[in-house]
Amino acid sequence: MKNKLNWTGFLLSAGLILMILLVGIAQTAIAGTANQTAQPADMGEVLFQKKCSVCHGSEGSGGVGIPLNLSDFLKTTSNKYLHQTIRLGRPGRIMPSFNQLSDAQVQSLIHFIRSWKADIKIPQYEQANIAGDKLKGKKVFDTICINCHREAGIGGKGTGVTFSRPRDAEIIAPAIGNPAFLAAASDQMIKKIIMTGREDTPMMPASSMGLSEKDVNNVVSYLRSLSTDINMLHKHEHETGAAILTYESSYSMEETIENMKQAALGHNFRYIREQTLNQGFVDKDQENKDEYLIYFCNFSFLNQALSVDPRIGMFLPFRATILKKDDTVLVMTVNPNYLCSLFNNSELQQGCEFMSEQYEAMLEESTL
Repeated sequence: MKNKLNWTGFLLSAGLILMILLVGIAQTAIAGTANQTAQPADMGEVLFQKKCSVCHGSEGSGGVGIPLNLSDFLKTTSNKYLHQTIRLGRPGRIMPSFNQLSDAQVQSLIHFIRSWKADIKIPQYEQANIAGDKLKGKKVFDTICINCHREAGIGGKGTGVTFSRPRDAEIIAPAIGNPAFLAAASDQMIKKIIMTGREDTPMMPASSMGLSEKDVNNVVSYLRSLSTDINMLHKHEHETGAAILTYESSYSMEETIENMKQAALGHNFRYIREQTLNQGFVDKDQENKDEYLIYFCNFSFLNQALSVDPRIGMFLPFRATILKKDDTVLVMTVNPNYLCSLFNNSELQQGCEFMSEQYEAMLEESTL
């Protein structure tokens, strides 16, 4: 019988607690308390290192997130765009919304980002829309731009600039059709980027792609047509379920452990290891045999998922926690579907739903 989350058992599971805490640290957008006596750049650096460096690198050179310290990025990016990007994030991608930061904190972040290339003049853009033919723009986009930015500008597959895996480009193309990007970027800014390109990235100037200014105007009009109501940006599209999947076993502790091994192997997971929960923290003869961890991994899925988002490692390899309390044996594991809702990367959704189904099937087979 499937139970609701048993918090007593959950609190005993240090491994699961660690995973949830790590996700929270990586994704949190809650405002931190900065040193109010610091100068803007200093306060911005503190905030950047706490909230941005984990993805963009401590010096803005990129990582899971795109590089921010490129001269061509700062030459073509307005402060208004940076402000809106920090506020809105990129729904469905990796960049979370930092909408709880104060205006002063956002401005200090922007000031710090600008300090990397302090000699660059900050661009100013008119807010007027560019007149163009969106249908012709779509044809151009689907012929040229789609090769990097993918259909409807959903962004390159994968993340950032550096990860130990094969990749088609050094820098993954951003999601220029993302509603938050379009809410942050003016038509004039988008046009400027396309016209001039960005050095040190695969983005070439329009002239090198054989595009006229009129072609660029048409592409901008097409991208603008992809805009989504700003109020819909952060609404969840999927039911994520509980953070922890928990089942009550009909078997003894020993039988449940053996059942779990067989169930995992039957779902193409390879056995890795098993241990008591407190192994390494106490002497071997003091280990609690009623609190157990078993590790499995589907390496084929792991490699595919890592190519989309390295944070998938938060819940792979698969870790089953088996606890005996009085006469009750509980089996639990983290819910991938729930974690995906925190990752802010819609490309992972299908994989996370698949893994949640696999995890639930294994827990069910081992307990019923």
